[in-house]
Amino acid sequence: MASTSDDPRNYALRDESGEETSVFTGQVPRQAALKVARRLDPADSEAQASREEFRLREKGTKKLHIYEGWAWRNEAPEDKPDWMAETITKANVSKEGIEHLDEL
Repeated sequence: MASTSDDPRNYALRDESGEETSVFTGQVPRQAALKVARRLDPADSEAQASREEFRLREKGTKKLHIYEGWAWRNEAPEDKPDWMAETITKANVSKEGIEHLDEL
């Protein structure tokens, strides 16, 4: 079966030592990066949020996507479902570049 661009891909979160600690799924690297950013410690507002750099390796490749991410708390929308909390975590990311690994 041929892979299409709609197929979700897996991205491994790498720490400083190169150890892959978690896997996030997304159709594009940014989608997975946003999931990582939402797990960061949220600030009270976007303006106060500190940026953290993290690296995601696309599984099956030697491509390392480098992102800067930040998260903040926000009020849930007025039309939120009953199960949703009053405060939610929002996140944003900025792509810093791509590196190619020599080995895995």
